[in-house]
Amino acid sequence: MNPTNVVVAVVVVAAAVAVATVLRRRQQVAPPTQAGGFRAPAQVDRGDFDRPDAPWLVAVFSSATCHTCADVARKAAVLASDDVAVQDVEYGAATELHRRYAIEAVPIVVVADRDGVVHKAFAGPVTATDLWAAVAEARQPGTTPEPGLGDDGRSG
Repeated sequence: MNPTNVVVAVVVVAAAVAVATVLRRRQQVAPPTQAGGFRAPAQVDRGDFDRPDAPWLVAVFSSATCHTCADVARKAAVLASDDVAVQDVEYGAATELHRRYAIEAVPIVVVADRDGVVHKAFAGPVTATDLWAAVAEARQPGTTPEPGLGDDGRSG
């Protein structure tokens, strides 16, 4: 190979490396997936829900197309009493509430007091025992052996 060809080859390789470096720096890296879809609100307006005068609210944000939601709503319904209002907030029937509280995934269960402060929340499936214990703990702290139940789905 003659020296001119070597110089041309080196220049071409150097140019290719430079172009590749510039393109790589310009390429935007997608941000990591953000948590947020399974986040419960920290506060609700009790006026948005059934029986705002009840001392406690258990709201199940759900969708008619979600089989897990139906199971969670069924488990929550058993908690209804004079002191506990239970409401299934189904997306098709209450789209505006889902938007207002930034509910992006279902099921999400919130346990809120008379002022709308969310004391406990669950995102995703929940056992009846865990749901019932979390409501009992919210209503009367120190009554269950696992006081942290229902703290995972709360926004922070």
